[in-house]
Amino acid sequence: MEVVRSESTQARSDNKLPPPAAPKPRVQVWFVTVCSTILIWTCLVQLFAAGELWRTRIFTGQVSRFSAPDKPVPLPPPLPPPRNYTSNGILLVSCNGGLNQMRSAICDMVTVARLLNLTLVVPELDKTSFWADPSGFEDIFDVRHFIDSLRDEVRVLRRLPKRYSTKYGYHMFEMPPVSWSDENYYLKQVLPLFSKHKVVHFNRTDTRLANNGLSLPLQWLRCRVNFQGLKFTPQLEALGSKLVRILQQRGPFLALHLRYEMDMLAFSGCTHGCSQEEAEELKKMRYTYPWWREKEINSEERRAQGLCPLTPEEVALVLKALGFDQNTQIYIAAGEIYGSEHRLSVLREAFPRIVKKEMLLESGELQQFQNHSSQMAALDFMVSVASNTFIPTYDGNMAKVVEGHRRYLGFKKTILLDRKRLVELLDLHNNKTLTWDQFAVAVKEAHERRRGAPTHRRVISDKPKEEDYFYANPQECLCEGTNCHDLSGHRNSTLTR
Repeated sequence: MEVVRSESTQARSDNKLPPPAAPKPRVQVWFVTVCSTILIWTCLVQLFAAGELWRTRIFTGQVSRFSAPDKPVPLPPPLPPPRNYTSNGILLVSCNGGLNQMRSAICDMVTVARLLNLTLVVPELDKTSFWADPSGFEDIFDVRHFIDSLRDEVRVLRRLPKRYSTKYGYHMFEMPPVSWSDENYYLKQVLPLFSKHKVVHFNRTDTRLANNGLSLPLQWLRCRVNFQGLKFTPQLEALGSKLVRILQQRGPFLALHLRYEMDMLAFSGCTHGCSQEEAEELKKMRYTYPWWREKEINSEERRAQGLCPLTPEEVALVLKALGFDQNTQIYIAAGEIYGSEHRLSVLREAFPRIVKKEMLLESGELQQFQNHSSQMAALDFMVSVASNTFIPTYDGNMAKVVEGHRRYLGFKKTILLDRKRLVELLDLHNNKTLTWDQFAVAVKEAHERRRGAPTHRRVISDKPKEEDYFYANPQECLCEGTNCHDLSGHRNSTLTR
């Protein structure tokens, strides 16, 4: 054996071969491979992020150089500086109701968070109401814009930090704030709760902030959120703009918020013009939902008090009396009309140019928004705001919020129907006590001062439900000065102060 090793050694020496390398341990090879992979992926991620940051600017710069060299590409407006403050806690809110009720609530909750120096979590939207819409905030509103545009007022988080989640054993304090509450309520009764509970969850948000009596900066902030902070998603904005463009190409148009829908009729107990079977169906539906408080309702009494939406047949008479002719283009801003097309037959006969979004768009364009009532309502909202004339047949949340937007845009024509007076006139005309000419004159006279012109908001301090809604007439944001004595002008710059 010694001779063999010696010969082998001599052979290697003669051939000048290097000694064999020791094999590397497998763990070392694995470690080097993993580290190299991580390094490569980190570099790729950084390059991708940098590319995304500059892609738009480079691309638009190229377009500008090739197509319009004399016009510099406008840069996006700078973000407001973030507000520097010490947060008193985290406010989590769950909005209830339909789209426009939730919209107003979001504006209120941002204002409450600003008043109390709280950090706000992006609001949760109602998914358990009659409409059962699964849409989240980010499905309807541009969440990035919402956070960025308000960052000089309120710090907004996309989601609640995990350490405060019930999954991690945190027991959150929940409460519904008292309705129509002013600053003193929130400062004296709500703010101390954050000293004991780091997070407070408002599980109801409708009408939780007073219409009147708030300081001007808070009223201005409510408007800023409503008119600037809450933008619909790019997809909704694009389709809404297309609807408006199609309608405008066909001429001036009237947006009719025909609230003759099953949920409204069941909720209000209004069955005028319905068959006995339909009346029973609506009553049954009302009893199905426990939060609809009133159950036994006298429909005719409710109608005489002006608390029922007008029927399509009544709307046809009222529109003709107001001076709209058969060539008027009418956009129906509503969901499914109760009774379907046969209930619209009289209205369509009087106004053949009635259209709905389903008639103006391809089925594929609406497909992603169908079965999402809030997203469909957002389309109707945009069309209603842009219309030449807006007429709601019931003063619900959409009617009020659209009215306020149209005031903000320069007091655009909005005819607010006096349903109590109209019911009297309609019944007199139908029983032939009033001729058509007498009826038409009376209808016009009743609405001469109900067309969305500048006016002061009605205040009833002991009956907040009966006073004018802030979001229907946010007068503090529409006039110069702090007292709003002169309401004849257009909107001003107070919103941006």
